[in-house]
Amino acid sequence: MRILVTGGAGFIGSHLIGELLKENHSVVCVDNFDPFYDVEIKKENLKLHSHHPHFTFIEADIRKREELSPVFRAHDFDACIHLAAKAGVRPSIQDPVGYYEVNVDGTLHLLEEACSHQLNHFIFGSSSSVYGERNQTPFSEEDALLSPISPYAATKIAGESLCHVYHKLYGIGMTLLRFFTVYGPRQRPEMAIHKFTREIFEGQELTLYGDGSSQRDYTYVTDIVQGILACLRGRGSFEIFNLGDSKSIALIKLIGLIEEGLGRKAKIKKMKNQPGDVPITCANISKARKFLDYKPHVPIEEGIQRFCKWFLENH
Repeated sequence: MRILVTGGAGFIGSHLIGELLKENHSVVCVDNFDPFYDVEIKKENLKLHSHHPHFTFIEADIRKREELSPVFRAHDFDACIHLAAKAGVRPSIQDPVGYYEVNVDGTLHLLEEACSHQLNHFIFGSSSSVYGERNQTPFSEEDALLSPISPYAATKIAGESLCHVYHKLYGIGMTLLRFFTVYGPRQRPEMAIHKFTREIFEGQELTLYGDGSSQRDYTYVTDIVQGILACLRGRGSFEIFNLGDSKSIALIKLIGLIEEGLGRKAKIKKMKNQPGDVPITCANISKARKFLDYKPHVPIEEGIQRFCKWFLENH
């Protein structure tokens, strides 16, 4: 298959491209090297694939349709896996306009190109943040999405809605994937696991927002990638899937696992809860199990050990 991956220089995208190439797909990666974190990290990610004969990188910004149109004209894509986005709940509160421009306008531009070029399948990387603040777990794809508490979450709901519209109007096969807190090697440096690991290793004070009882469903990146790959077999319908581990762990226990992985103790400074943070996430993955044969293989205890090993080798 000929596949477009947006945001392919990033954390999830770079892992996904590696697996797509192993399966002999032709991959075109589009990324604009957004400076949200060190651009050199993204360039290093791309170097992993740069010599593969079936890999092409194009620097382009999804906010500018004039940069996307030539990409679609030059390649007869079978599928687009749309992972490009401005990520992060807290930063979106400071820059809601920027998040809207990338996550909503950018998605709309891609959908317009997909429509113009009669794309068969559009896979949209959504987020567990769309479920908002709720205490009833696990979160199901059938739950109403009426309570987002951050601009980031609102943009992901908007992106999902646009995908539904373009499926209904133009018959494009749509698969929406709600990722639950993805981690693993090459994770973005500002994300909790990477940030905590770095701070504990360097003996810095770790800022803990709240009392440590908040819980997240952490999902190892290889499990997420396998879920995405399984979606490539689907065509013509509109489907939403949760991709998570389906188990939640308290923040304070997560810190303990990182301490074990590094063999060092954390210096913790407690602060009040931050706006936009939800108390718990937990994925109901029964639908993904049934239709995608999705089976998470890396529990959090093993995943943190793997991450710490990668960190120590690459710090």
